[in-house]
Amino acid sequence: QVQLVESGGGLVQPGGSLRLSCTASGFILDRYTIGWFRQAPGKEREGVSCISSSRDDVYYAESVKGRFTISRDNAKNTVYLQMNSLKPEDTGVYYCAAVRSLRCYARPGPYDYWGQGTQVTVSS
Repeated sequence: QVQLVESGGGLVQPGGSLRLSCTASGFILDRYTIGWFRQAPGKEREGVSCISSSRDDVYYAESVKGRFTISRDNAKNTVYLQMNSLKPEDTGVYYCAAVRSLRCYARPGPYDYWGQGTQVTVSS
């Protein structure tokens, strides 16, 4: 059974940090491009970051460049999203998604597998 599970979300003050994890089961993650997306209430799901299977292609949304870092540990079948200098506008449900590809996609359409999401709330 193919499954992606996100973890690491929570409540953090502005300026704080969180590290999200996306762990795969039922398939070998190193053959897949992994994307992180977020969705705030009343808004469309937006691409935050992506890392290709070969790590050659990495994408960050302009709003998170310099603050978020994506990485992958294929031995652990896990992709991470380190989020620093968090802002209230980073609040939302964060999802990871997988597609068997050599490149990144910033839009959700190409992705085949999705996790259930983890809530990130940035508030004082």
